[in-house]
Amino acid sequence: MLANLLIGLREGLEAGLIVGILVAYIRKVGRADVLPKLWLGIGIAIAASLATGAILTWGPYGLSFQAQEAIGGLLSILAVGLVTWMIFWMARHARHLRHELESRLDKALAGGAGALVAIGVIAVAREGIETALFVWATVNSQGNALIGTLGAVVGILISVVLAYLIYRGALRIDLRRFFIWTGAFLILVAAGVLAYGIGDLQEAGWLPGGGAPAFSLAAAIPPTSWYGILLAGIFNFTPEPTWLQLAGWIAYLAVTATAFAIVVSGRARRRERTAATEPRPAAAH
Repeated sequence: MLANLLIGLREGLEAGLIVGILVAYIRKVGRADVLPKLWLGIGIAIAASLATGAILTWGPYGLSFQAQEAIGGLLSILAVGLVTWMIFWMARHARHLRHELESRLDKALAGGAGALVAIGVIAVAREGIETALFVWATVNSQGNALIGTLGAVVGILISVVLAYLIYRGALRIDLRRFFIWTGAFLILVAAGVLAYGIGDLQEAGWLPGGGAPAFSLAAAIPPTSWYGILLAGIFNFTPEPTWLQLAGWIAYLAVTATAFAIVVSGRARRRERTAATEPRPAAAH
């Protein structure tokens, strides 16, 4: 539940901040008359996200076991790819996000109603569909749809409240730190989802090595214990991974965590250089 709450909170807050920037800029340029078109696009994006979740949930029913496992494995790996891309995109573009959105909105205002609806769809659909896919992947791996979905809904509701308070100026949070820490945590979650997806593809016969596990931690961490359930619910931990699952988990974590650390440290160095070159106010005499 915690992993889905976090993904709902992060993605929802990202979408809420984008919507807040768009609405604030529209009001700033005196074009409040076009807000209904923006909200129409946002509504379409929300409907598309819900439809994606419904298709993922009920679409595979009636298929053979191998087909269900193959679909589950492929979609889990796709979810990992999208979430990883989202983490790095936000790390690279957060600083210039407002400028990029306002530039796109200027073009949309000149392009007519269709362009405004489209920018509303684009502003929310990416985060919504990513959320639906990743939440489905984690719920599918944990086997508790109600609790997993509830966690995502709670996270989204919290993000809506936070985004509104930020928009109204009633709340200030360090968004840079928020996205860094949630990004690091989601990398751990995504590694577990990847391992689960590999296991699904092994069950479907698409990948080799689905036999004996690499090792067993079932005695030290029983799957039915409270801490076993907690680790499985947050990180998709399995006490008996196959060799291919273990290799995929280690490779993803090593490469992605290292790259993320490089990106974050690079941004910190650039920020320090910018601060050092800014002129300081003259001292009062």
